[in-house]
Amino acid sequence: MGWLVQHWVAVVLFAGYTTLLIFHARTGLNASDTMGEYFVGGRRFGGAVIGISFFATFASTNSYIGHAGKGYTYGAPWLVFAALIVLATWLSWRLVGPRLRYFTSALESVTVPDFLAVRFASPSLRALTGLVVAFSSLLYLIAIFKGAGNLFQVFLGIPYTSAVGVTLVIVMAYTSVGGFHSVVRTDVVQGILMVVGSVLIFGFVTHAAGGIASVTTLFDRPDTEHLFSLNAELPFAVLFGIAMAGSLKLLVDPRQLSRYYGLKDASGLRAGIWIAVVGILLIQFSLFPVGLYARMLLEGVSDTDLVVPMLVNDVNVFPTFVADFLVVAITAAAMSSMDSVLLVAGSVLSRDVVGSFRKVAESEGVRWSRWGIVGVALAAALIALNPPGDIVEITIFSGSLYAVCFVPTVILGLHWDRGDGVSAVTSILVGITALGVWLALGFDSFIHEVFPALFASIGSYVVMALSRPPVSDPKIREIFAGYLSDGSSDGAATS
Repeated sequence: MGWLVQHWVAVVLFAGYTTLLIFHARTGLNASDTMGEYFVGGRRFGGAVIGISFFATFASTNSYIGHAGKGYTYGAPWLVFAALIVLATWLSWRLVGPRLRYFTSALESVTVPDFLAVRFASPSLRALTGLVVAFSSLLYLIAIFKGAGNLFQVFLGIPYTSAVGVTLVIVMAYTSVGGFHSVVRTDVVQGILMVVGSVLIFGFVTHAAGGIASVTTLFDRPDTEHLFSLNAELPFAVLFGIAMAGSLKLLVDPRQLSRYYGLKDASGLRAGIWIAVVGILLIQFSLFPVGLYARMLLEGVSDTDLVVPMLVNDVNVFPTFVADFLVVAITAAAMSSMDSVLLVAGSVLSRDVVGSFRKVAESEGVRWSRWGIVGVALAAALIALNPPGDIVEITIFSGSLYAVCFVPTVILGLHWDRGDGVSAVTSILVGITALGVWLALGFDSFIHEVFPALFASIGSYVVMALSRPPVSDPKIREIFAGYLSDGSSDGAATS
């Protein structure tokens, strides 16, 4: 009872937040009677809504707990990651969004594997990429469960296992019921909470540390002066690879790309890009420096995933009512990514993995997707009870896997009319093999594995595409010609 009285703000906010989730789940349930509605909301959303959903989907506990805390160890060079995230967001909306919206609308595609299978005229590519998406989604969910579990464990004083269980029940329920409609509408509220929360975290942490300029005092301490060197904690080539793997996800991660599927017209791209870029910029550059300032507030931290939860729970850093708000904001960050990852995983499992072996009807597809969401969520939560690494390590490997599989097939597949199913499958298999071999040989301590694996993946795609005829399907040729003749996003408006 004493805890409830002390943290009444958190109780009220959680009650309101849960009510909102239930309302959006019910709204989504009523609207999601077909796979098109359940997976991509019937392509009826405007640019502002999709822009908020885009940055809210990306900025999860990975940002608020993993990335924010990692600066404690990696130092100033870690900010390079934040800069690449902002750049990748802009590139995604400029290079990927317009063409993907146009192509997928013309092809009536509702998932990334679905698009790739048609673009490259390869049914086997659908199943292969569906399995990649499901596996990568599982990894990402494990990291988010770990972040949410750490937060609730420290703040609520409940066992880590119970904290993971609470997170599981909430997100699994409203995502499986409401689909894309529920996810995107909830993201709007969550996105606003996340921007405010990230600015509050930066403001209160820097104030407690002695002001923004206080970071210069770390130069004079023997134990922290190395944090401002290029190779602060690990070779910069490795850190830059981590940043590349994490930021490339904004261009090829299916949970991000699915946002473009939901746009109702090309004009939404012009509004959405600035909302997405500004939102990402505010969040990342508020959170990434937190680990550095934490050096003046916390001593001897071995698990950097606990830096932010420890700060939030410290009354000398955050007043109780602010801490209450932040716990809700970080919970929103976790939910906004988990729901999107779960929806994508459930969608590809039903439409692309199961659908590769048997025809799935509309109503059956939605039901299969809901069960897929439940299954993936349960599996991720169970593994998160004893996770295989820290948040950043898990999500960066997921990003590396997406990069080597989808940079050639999605980005080159949208911008270059060469390449067929053999080119696409070869690039994916070569990229995954290169990724595994580089890690097995231990070369990742010198050069991050994303560089050689991505080079191998792109190289094999280009070589195969040049040596083989392009896809002969007249509809694919017509889409390429139509987009180019109509011109960029203006062409998309005619689809």
